[in-house]
Amino acid sequence: MCRFIAYLGPPVTLDALLCAPEFGLVHQAYAPRHQQRGRINADGFGVGWYAPDVRPDPARYRTTTPMWADNSFASLAGVVRSGAVVAAVRNASPGLPVDESCTAPYTHDRWLFAHNGRVDHFPGATATQLRRALSDTRIAHLQGATDSEVLFGLVLDRMSDGAAPPDAVAAVIKKTLAIAPASRLNLCLSDGDTIVATACGDSLFTRTAGDGDAATSAVVVASEPYDDDPAWNAVGEGSLVVATRNSLDIGALT
Repeated sequence: MCRFIAYLGPPVTLDALLCAPEFGLVHQAYAPRHQQRGRINADGFGVGWYAPDVRPDPARYRTTTPMWADNSFASLAGVVRSGAVVAAVRNASPGLPVDESCTAPYTHDRWLFAHNGRVDHFPGATATQLRRALSDTRIAHLQGATDSEVLFGLVLDRMSDGAAPPDAVAAVIKKTLAIAPASRLNLCLSDGDTIVATACGDSLFTRTAGDGDAATSAVVVASEPYDDDPAWNAVGEGSLVVATRNSLDIGALT
């Protein structure tokens, strides 16, 4: 369910990153190649991108329209450029509404967040337990009804308590799996400088380019490759990815 992509590197147009590639995110909306559950991601999409010369917080475009059918986005994607992007297409989990507020990426201050998978028994008993673990501040800021937004709130709470982003993400996955072991929790978190992502129940790939120089190097972390270039590398199940423009670290999700 769902596909996401996160990019850090030299500025590119949204079209070049998401639409133009042979198997880009728009293609993954109707014909994903590596998605382990569900056949189509037609319940909307969203794109978040950073323009640090204008403001520190990201801009965001979300809609319940299938990505391949949104002519307005297709028009603007060719002229919007960014060096930091998080985007996702959605296949709504059973029992959850098709609504813009339920569409990734979610945002808070400088953070963008996406989730590929599903928290088991959500909505239901699991939802009650996880929501009870949220701070009053996070509960007050919930806009939709998804498991993804609750997971994001739990990550934000841990970071507010002083946890580093990778530790916060790992802790939330550990807590969620303790409550609902069959959950699928491929998460993606970015502040425009770093990407934290997990392989926990579905496919995840990385791709790097450049010689390590921050001005020219790039990294992509995605649910699946947008082309057949051999530079893509599959991430093993149970992994935690931490990436910047010129570094990539993959360790165990513990």
